[in-house]
Amino acid sequence: MEFLPYIIEAVVCIALAGVVGALFGWNRRKATAEREIGSAEDEATRILNEAYKSAENKKREALLEAKEEILKAKNDYEREEKERRADLQKQERRLQQKEENLDRKTENIEKKEEQLSAKLSKLDASQAQVDELKQKQTEELERISGFTAAEAKNYLLKQLEEDVTHESAMKIKEIEARFKDEADTKAREIISLAIQRCAADHVAEATVSVVPLPNDEMKGRIIGREGRNIRTLETLTGVDLIIDDTPEAITVSCFDPVRREIARLALEKLILDGRIHPARIEEMVEKAKREVDAVIKAEGERAIFETNVHGLHPELVKLLGRMRYRTSYGQNVLNHSIEVSHVAGLLAAEIGANVAEAKRAGLLHDLGKSIDHEVEGSHVQIGVELARKYRESENVIHAIQAHHNDVEPKTVVACLVQAADAISAARPGARRENLENYIKRLETLEEITSSFNGVEKSFAIQAGREVRIMIKPEVISEDQMVLLAREIAKKIEDELEYPGQIKVHLLRETKAIEYAK
Repeated sequence: MEFLPYIIEAVVCIALAGVVGALFGWNRRKATAEREIGSAEDEATRILNEAYKSAENKKREALLEAKEEILKAKNDYEREEKERRADLQKQERRLQQKEENLDRKTENIEKKEEQLSAKLSKLDASQAQVDELKQKQTEELERISGFTAAEAKNYLLKQLEEDVTHESAMKIKEIEARFKDEADTKAREIISLAIQRCAADHVAEATVSVVPLPNDEMKGRIIGREGRNIRTLETLTGVDLIIDDTPEAITVSCFDPVRREIARLALEKLILDGRIHPARIEEMVEKAKREVDAVIKAEGERAIFETNVHGLHPELVKLLGRMRYRTSYGQNVLNHSIEVSHVAGLLAAEIGANVAEAKRAGLLHDLGKSIDHEVEGSHVQIGVELARKYRESENVIHAIQAHHNDVEPKTVVACLVQAADAISAARPGARRENLENYIKRLETLEEITSSFNGVEKSFAIQAGREVRIMIKPEVISEDQMVLLAREIAKKIEDELEYPGQIKVHLLRETKAIEYAK
């Protein structure tokens, strides 16, 4: 217990020391805080002063800018005001001029109104006089004629109606006659133009083909032992081989042109190959059939390409190609069909009909001739059945059926195809049976034109559609040429029968030659 006072004293000392230390630290912090507060106040004072200075500067700058803007706006306003005043002055001057012009026009109108009023008064007076005179004349005419105005009017109308009826009848008759003549002339021109614009080559009809041989020894090889080679070839192709005394040639005879062509090609291949026996013959015949089929397809495609007829069934194209080997009276049927298609299209274009349908019907009109040797019936019936089988239109089928008048043509296309078929078949030189008549007609045409006095030479050209005549200039003058052309044309019409029209073309030439010495 003796240490208790010392402990208390020590605790008290420690507490006093802590209090003293705390008081000392607080004073030191206070002094530091007071210094920092003073510095902050100085800094704040400095910032405020700078802010005041900056605000003053900005205030002055803003005032200067505001003054400049005000001055600029004032100047712009003054300039716009001057411009507006100038525009207003111009408008005032224009308005003043317009007022002056309106005043002058008003004065002129008033003067014209006065003049018109005076004229109208005179016209009213004159009209009254005219009405009075007309009334007097009407009364006088009624007294002289014994008719009232209504009776005279009815009488005149009746007479006029009779005259008009007679004149109308005569005029209608005249117009009908003129239109009939013009229609005949136009039809002849259309047909002749269609003929001139479309020309096709023609070949002579034949039922035999001649195959040349390198030597007569080849005939024996073709016949074969006991005739087995020739029998094999005839059996496979369906033709007749004629081996006669003709040197170095064999004749292939058959009415079916396709089979005849296959036999000819096969025989030519066998001759070139040199190995002639039944197996080789069979091989060559098959190869020839493939070649002919390819040619048939190519010819059918050529026909539709030349005529611009599209959308045909592939079988119809093949049937068209078969007509390449078919002839009728010496005229190739495929070329004839192409020509009929062109002519029908040209005729349709001239009269405004369906050109595509006319060309299609013209191309297919002789379709039955491609297989008429295989199927019973006329080529018209066969063609109609084929066209119906491959879904051609009814107008095309009707044109095929009517092109030889088996039925009455009921459409324009049918009539055009019928006319085009006749044109193609009747073309001079197209078919062998008309060739002699055609040549005779050309000779007669030249004889008729050469019989006139003053004609030096005459030439029939363009298949007889034109005759070109050379005139002697010392005998026939230029004025006499017109009369001579009429006389020649009249004599041709009287003495010669011909399709279409013939152009009489006279040529006269006078030459003067002199030499300067």
